[in-house]
Amino acid sequence: MQAINPHGARWYLLQCKPRQDERAELNLLQQAYVTFRPQRVSERVIRGKRHRMLESLFPGYLFIQLGVDDHWAPIRSTRGVSRIVEFNHVPAVVTDEVIEHLRVRSYQSLEAQGTPALEPGETLQIIYGPLSPLEGVFQSMLGAERVMLLLQFLNRQQHVCVPLSALERQRS
Repeated sequence: MQAINPHGARWYLLQCKPRQDERAELNLLQQAYVTFRPQRVSERVIRGKRHRMLESLFPGYLFIQLGVDDHWAPIRSTRGVSRIVEFNHVPAVVTDEVIEHLRVRSYQSLEAQGTPALEPGETLQIIYGPLSPLEGVFQSMLGAERVMLLLQFLNRQQHVCVPLSALERQRS
């Protein structure tokens, strides 16, 4: 991890062009600027399948660390960058404490990515398909997109393989 405040550098906020914050970050890094784009892991359903994805915490924005001796002019013409955020014609300064807090939050979110989304013994409800109103107990993952459930069905316990996208956690 990079140092928070070398040589009196301060953090500033950049606004990026729509859906180009990753591009802006890469281009700024290639120019040897220190940047920070807080990210988090989120689950989304895309075409009926659950996916874990990494997304920006503040879409369209990223932080840049600049000192007095740094060249500010190339930033405005960097691909993906729209402008430096200003208040009263002065670039907005972000404190080191805010950046450190965001770093910790981003790290915790990325760390949580490695933990399994479902725990054995957890009750799940089938939300669509031929078994849709039934509830089952999570047994194990079968690959990345299928789950083995234990259902109480036809007066006995049955092991059933169900797509992950057809399940929902039991609400309390």
